[in-house]
Amino acid sequence: MIKLYNTKTRRKETFVPIDLENVRMYVCGPTVYDRAHLGNARPVVVFDVLYRLLRHVYGEGHVTYVRNFTDVDDKINAKAAETGRDIRDITDETIGWFLEDMDALGALRPDHAPRATEYIEPMVTMISELIRRGNAYESEGHVLFDVNSYDAYGALSGRKLEDMRAGARVEVADYKRDPMDFVLWKPSTGDQPGWESPFGYGRPGWHIECSAMALDLLGESFDIHGGGLDLQFPHHENEIAQSCCANPSGDFAKVWMHNEMLQVEGKKMSKSLGNFFTVKDLLDQGVPGEVMRFVLMTTHYRKPMDWTDEKARHARDTLSKWHYMAIGLSGEDLARGEVLPEVIAALANDLNTHDAMAALGKAYKDALLERMPVANFVATANVLGFLTPSVSSWYSAPDKSGIVSGLSEQTPNFWIAEKIANHWNTLRNAREFAQADTIKALALASGLELTALVQRPSASLTEDADFNELEKILEGL
Repeated sequence: MIKLYNTKTRRKETFVPIDLENVRMYVCGPTVYDRAHLGNARPVVVFDVLYRLLRHVYGEGHVTYVRNFTDVDDKINAKAAETGRDIRDITDETIGWFLEDMDALGALRPDHAPRATEYIEPMVTMISELIRRGNAYESEGHVLFDVNSYDAYGALSGRKLEDMRAGARVEVADYKRDPMDFVLWKPSTGDQPGWESPFGYGRPGWHIECSAMALDLLGESFDIHGGGLDLQFPHHENEIAQSCCANPSGDFAKVWMHNEMLQVEGKKMSKSLGNFFTVKDLLDQGVPGEVMRFVLMTTHYRKPMDWTDEKARHARDTLSKWHYMAIGLSGEDLARGEVLPEVIAALANDLNTHDAMAALGKAYKDALLERMPVANFVATANVLGFLTPSVSSWYSAPDKSGIVSGLSEQTPNFWIAEKIANHWNTLRNAREFAQADTIKALALASGLELTALVQRPSASLTEDADFNELEKILEGL
């Protein structure tokens, strides 16, 4: 049973798909004029985890995920004017960047990734229907949605029209009947992208594109609509208004989900503060995408997320241990692996990735101490997007053969000493010498001597080795 917090109703609800054979989700994608920053990556990872959960529960062939690209926008126009480049060249390049960066984070690609410019005709059709129904009007080459024509306007964000008017930061224009009315279509000059329409030569407003794409790909009613909290108003509010008015027989999205914003070292990410960076910046600095994914998933999606260098270091250390454990696991082994129900239960509780990660960490220790098959741990990590081939290229595995040459497999509790020696060697190869020295000292005090030789590290047990103490060291790794 999956439970999700619904922004629309302001409570956690049991998720019941409209159609069990086709669970449908729409997530607002990027405006493609520049590199994606880490804040842009958070909703991608959040809803990738939800996509994976839905596929796990309902089956891979029974989930449809749509995430759009906004490729007609004034920011793109400004970029073209600034650089002298063709708009299509800019958007094609930026879409390529975005997909590469999100691939690096282990995000599965959606089933559909429509571009706004591919849906101009459906947008014009929807706008025409809104005019016909009296929910939109033409004025000075613009078409605007009349917010007063939709009684439920403001329900998603919990705002009242009179309060919004009093403190709104909206474009005040003579062609608007009400300051809160929003643009569905606007005129284009010769140097701006535009299309012929019944309302004149122009281009669509931002909000109408998502409504047109969702209608075409998911229908009048679908299960989940997601995005960042910054989109709740006005974007999502406007989507609801225009969609429900154009298609009154449908409900548009049943469940609305919004992720909180991202900070860096406790402060809002800002170029002026010098803490603004793109996903590509971090990749170029040697921060693997899998590490970024790990950090992003340690915080529940409805809580503000703070990126710190310390969290990234911890994530890298932890993932190195996980990868080391998975070395040598065959495809047949993995096929026999069982996904741990406690991890799925955490995800099913309003996508609680924090608890899921904690459960996965416990599973690692259980696998380390041979309390459960390693294949179970890896299969569960895969469901969360870790230890998969798409995100593993950064990890360079040390040679496991012969590391504990001073021990015999017939030695009692041999595997405890072997795993400590292997982990110590991994830390040395990663140049984490302080941690390696700490483990070496603890091991020696418990009767396990670790030695780094020129060709091959080795380990030997003293006569008074205390395996109870060695097991405690292993549990702490």
